[in-house]
Amino acid sequence: MKLDPKRYEGMVRRASPPSPVGKDCLWAFLAGGGICLLGEGLRQLFLRWYDPSMAGTLASIALIFLSAVCTALGWYQKLAARAGAGTLVPITGFANSVVSPAIEFKAEGWVTGVGARIFGIAGPVLAYGTAASAVWGALYWLLGKVG
Repeated sequence: MKLDPKRYEGMVRRASPPSPVGKDCLWAFLAGGGICLLGEGLRQLFLRWYDPSMAGTLASIALIFLSAVCTALGWYQKLAARAGAGTLVPITGFANSVVSPAIEFKAEGWVTGVGARIFGIAGPVLAYGTAASAVWGALYWLLGKVG
C-alpha cells in the first residue's frame, strides 16, 4: 500500500497527541535554568577555597557526578520526560547520555556490555566535535597567517 504525503500526514496528526508547546517550553526553561543555577551555586561554593578556573572545573565535575547518580537512580529520565531539551543542553545531559547505556547493558558484562556500549550515543558527538574543532582550529591558524 502506497500512501501519498497528505494522507500520511493526516494519519500522523490523528495518531499524535497534541503538544502543549507553551507548557513544554516553560518546563524546559525551568529545568535547564535550574541545572545551570545549581552549577553556578556549586561554582560560588568552590570559589571559597579555589581560584576561579579551578572552581569552574570542580563545578562541572560535580554536575557530571550528580547527573550520573541521578541517572543511575532513574531520576534523570523522569525529569527529562517532563522537561525535554532543558535537560539535554547542559553538561548533565551529556553525562546522562554516557551513563544510560552503561547501566542498560551492564547485564551483558563489563567488556561486552558496559565497555562496548558506554559511548554508543556520546561517541558520535565526541568524534564529530573533535573533528570540527580541528577543522576550525586549522582555519583559525590559516587566517591568522594570511591576515
